[in-house]
Amino acid sequence: MTKIMNNNLLDQLKKFIKGDVVTDEEIIHKHSMDKSIFAVKPQVVVFPKDDEDVQNLVAFVNLHKKAHPDLSITARAAGTDMSGGDLNTSIIVSFTKYFNHTPKIHGQSATVQPGVYYRDFEKETLKHDLLYPAYPSSREICAMGGVINNNAGGEKSLEYGKAEDYVESMQIILADGKEYTIKPLNDIELNKKLKQQDFEGKLYRKIFTLIDTHYDLIKQAKPDVSKNSAGYYLWNVYDKEKKIFDLTKLFVGAQGTLGIMTSANLRLVPTRKYAEMLIIYAKDYSHLADMVNVILPLKPESLEAYDNITLELAIKYFASFTPKLPPHSLLHTAMLFLPEFWMKLTGTLPKLTIQAEFTGDSRTEIEKKIARLKEFLEPNVKVKIASRKKAERLYWLIRRDSFGLLSSKIKDMYASPFIDDFVIKPEYLPEFLPKFKAIMDKYPTIKETFAGHIGNGNFHVIPLVDLRNPKEHHLISQICDEVFDLVMQYNGSTSGEHNDGWVRTPYLSKQFDKKILTLFAETKRIFDPNGIFNPHKKTDPDKAFAMGHIRNEW
Repeated sequence: MTKIMNNNLLDQLKKFIKGDVVTDEEIIHKHSMDKSIFAVKPQVVVFPKDDEDVQNLVAFVNLHKKAHPDLSITARAAGTDMSGGDLNTSIIVSFTKYFNHTPKIHGQSATVQPGVYYRDFEKETLKHDLLYPAYPSSREICAMGGVINNNAGGEKSLEYGKAEDYVESMQIILADGKEYTIKPLNDIELNKKLKQQDFEGKLYRKIFTLIDTHYDLIKQAKPDVSKNSAGYYLWNVYDKEKKIFDLTKLFVGAQGTLGIMTSANLRLVPTRKYAEMLIIYAKDYSHLADMVNVILPLKPESLEAYDNITLELAIKYFASFTPKLPPHSLLHTAMLFLPEFWMKLTGTLPKLTIQAEFTGDSRTEIEKKIARLKEFLEPNVKVKIASRKKAERLYWLIRRDSFGLLSSKIKDMYASPFIDDFVIKPEYLPEFLPKFKAIMDKYPTIKETFAGHIGNGNFHVIPLVDLRNPKEHHLISQICDEVFDLVMQYNGSTSGEHNDGWVRTPYLSKQFDKKILTLFAETKRIFDPNGIFNPHKKTDPDKAFAMGHIRNEW
């Protein structure tokens, strides 16, 4: 790899930054990997102290970009991205060290920095009986910068939606190196922006013209699924009927390719008093769609699933849950797992475990829904009711740790997220699933695992791959081609939550036509004319580079 940052350039950079400018091999190695299949070494990692540092960093890259064309900046929070969206060969700007101040709660909103871990954010919101509901399953290890910039969702998205539904405003460092507030604008406020004779005004004029000129085409391009993280969400920016122009809808999920977020103001929702969960044990996938179609009209807050491989791992390594299960006793953990132990011993382990959770402020209403659902399902499948206490202590842990179990407990293969996030409408499941299974059966060396948000038709299929074997790398591209072609046959999306990054940007051409891809590219040029922000994500894919940097260690 060509050396982008020579010693002279590094010395100059250090003069621009109050924070840390690091080339230490251990730090570089840590920032060369995330939770994706890739390993890409940056040449320097910058830990900015404050907003001014980020502004100065952008100004520095702009200043030297002409002489050093490969200079660029990629923002990174907790490094749990599954698409390679936070990897780069140039400069990584890492936020968890200094941009992690305690969130400020005001009314039913909160101001949060990108380096704040979700687990810490939730502790603050719960003090006010409030919740940010668009958190991902990686809630214990992810940070808010990634949550917002990937347009993350999770177990509560069925009812509450995703990050895009909760961002009220954002502080963004744009390509001119200055910080701006973006938020929804009414007609009067938008016209004022359009008249400004400065960088911001020029930017608003260009993006407004692009969206207004191609309004109908853009609206038609919106994926017909309940959740989507693929592409730029141009269709959400301008609502002509409500007369609202909202650039937060573009920046949420843009993976830092248009500018760098330094804080966001997020809407919160009140917590609910009561919750009950019905656990459904399915012998196979044959009646999955029927069950989903029965459950959804009862309006569960969450409808989640995980497969037998995940459950077997949880049973085998049940002791690892002890630190997360008060009173942190191995005996207590074993007691909670007794029903699962029995199913394993008797050979009755289900192919799929489904969790349908209902919440509300009336226990009676929840219990009625659970009883109706239980009565309908019981003749065909085994079900049981899990109290809120036990559900929180066990079943949610298994579901949330599904990827963690795969990645930490299976030593000879890597849990490889590359087809991990596709979405189709749930009604297509009976046709789709057998065809999907037929594709995967063609690759016997790769074993796929299944978990996800089945109420949204959002599947996290994680293949287990021996990435140390170069022959397996070739199969990744083949499987992506076949699976995403199938997803497009059912008008789905390649990504519901995990975004494009390096792994799915090359496949956006399957989901969007050339005109829309051209508009995506123009959007990138409007906001990032010098190409300094997170290259080759969302636009200008470099599939050869990505596939050439599949990791061989884990």
